Amino acid sequence: MNVIMSTLNAKYIHTNLAIRYIKAYAAPEFDIDMAEYTIKDPAMNIVTDLYRRNPDVIGFSCYIWNIEETIQVMKMLKKINPDLILFAGGPEVSYDVREWLERVPELDFIIIGEGEAAVKNLLLEIQGAKQYETLDGIAFLQNGKFIMKPQREKLKLNELPSPYRFPEDIPHLGKRITYIETSRGCPFSCQFCLSSIEVGVRYFDRERIKDDIRYLMANGARVIKFVDRTFNISRSYAMDMFQFLIDEHVPGTVFQFEITADIMRPEVIQFLNDNAPAGLFRFEIGVQSTNDRTNELVMRRQNFEKLSRTVTMVKDGGKIDQHLDLIAGLPEENYDSFKKTFNDVFAMRPEELQLGFLKMLRGTGLRLRAKDHNYIYMDRAPYEILGNNILPFSDIIRIKQVEDVLEKYWNAHRMDYTVEYLVNEVFATPFDFFQDFGSYWDEQGWARIGHQLEDLFKRLYQFLDEMEVPQTPVIKDLMKLDYLRHHKHRPRKPWWDERLSKQELTELYHMIAEQPIRFGDSFATLGLSEKDANKHIIVEPIGFDFETFMRTGNIIQTPSIVAAYFNPKTQQCELYGMNEAVKS
Repeated sequence: MNVIMSTLNAKYIHTNLAIRYIKAYAAPEFDIDMAEYTIKDPAMNIVTDLYRRNPDVIGFSCYIWNIEETIQVMKMLKKINPDLILFAGGPEVSYDVREWLERVPELDFIIIGEGEAAVKNLLLEIQGAKQYETLDGIAFLQNGKFIMKPQREKLKLNELPSPYRFPEDIPHLGKRITYIETSRGCPFSCQFCLSSIEVGVRYFDRERIKDDIRYLMANGARVIKFVDRTFNISRSYAMDMFQFLIDEHVPGTVFQFEITADIMRPEVIQFLNDNAPAGLFRFEIGVQSTNDRTNELVMRRQNFEKLSRTVTMVKDGGKIDQHLDLIAGLPEENYDSFKKTFNDVFAMRPEELQLGFLKMLRGTGLRLRAKDHNYIYMDRAPYEILGNNILPFSDIIRIKQVEDVLEKYWNAHRMDYTVEYLVNEVFATPFDFFQDFGSYWDEQGWARIGHQLEDLFKRLYQFLDEMEVPQTPVIKDLMKLDYLRHHKHRPRKPWWDERLSKQELTELYHMIAEQPIRFGDSFATLGLSEKDANKHIIVEPIGFDFETFMRTGNIIQTPSIVAAYFNPKTQQCELYGMNEAVKS
């Protein structure tokens, strides 16, 4: 029997852990073939590839991001071959099961909950007596009768074979994210999250996990993301794994974790600040809301003071990037309350601030009690809200405008100097900047067209110019620095129009070659000729003291000259002022 486990990932760099667990568990009785695609792949291409593999059975792993595309593929496959047996599993189809079977009659079975044993037992029954009503963890329609048999017992995790050691995965380990889990379940009860439904946390044997990580690193894995819902729920477990990863990591490998920040003890953070190599770890932290009433309504326990302490301490350590999440649209969080939440979190200056919108996931308490807050939401995945009793759709539109420019101008870190100045010196709060600029961006129609890097600078400057911001000259100089320092090579034509004359440039390049010490000792040691300067340096006048700004962040209105050196060896931009060299 030819069996395929398939899924449509959101992006090529993603991998699906579920189908790998199922493949490992089904062996040796079944040699399952894995077939991964993306939601961007045309359905005809996916169907063609699957058809050519000549399957008898195909199982699909389903989530909110791929369910509609997966249904399209399943319907086409069943039309081509009505005898093909199709089943689906995953969080999206594990709830409202009867509705799925009726909506997608092409589906023969749905797997409910953990799929390893359920899928293997289903395959054995397909190959054998076909007494499907004897199985657990499965649902199906039999002669129009709905039959659902929930999973009776949780799997013993240490009896599951490793899903990380398939030879066909090795060529891709360096190009894609490798997902790994050390536990299943979540101790919390957040009513917007599917993890709240499973009670308790179960752990895999940590020594086995360590062996798997050693194997993955030895075979080229570069980004390893732990999918544990709360990696640090057990301090001793987390500390042991942190120590192991610090001691045995392969240089260039990055490990990502979802942590609960307000339960992380200061001594753990200090240990990481003292011992972890910079860039080895990345933390994802769900803040969601700082509104106490909102958190109470969704049964979310959170101490924002302790969370802030953790985030600040990690940031001050300079070793670990942090990704913080917010959710707009939670109960009793109106526009003004969300604005406060945003400003509370932005004040910590996380490397990335993800602004998402509440999704009414099937099976969650919030969806079951949606009428309590007059929620309206999309009928189909991703079930994003369209409004509730205190957040109308008009306010959701406004917050989406914030999301758009936040992604481009903060999370991408193209203009850190500029944005920092704007949110501190020009606008009342960070949210006000992103909202005002986001609304302007939308009004101009820019959300519907593409953009180059230069466009981002021109559009921000146009917005500030039309607002008649009095600090525009300073802001423009900061934008120049931001633009230059993010280039690997000398840009052919900067985005600003006014430039030094040819005569002024000639004199400056001559001075660079003859008196390099004027740009500081570090610049002088470069030993650049006038020819090198012309080839690899852009010089620009700015209206404030460059050296003071780079050292303290303060703006002193003393004109200076900046030399941006695009180092051909390191392919990085190095910024130098007249008095002291400062590397960007």
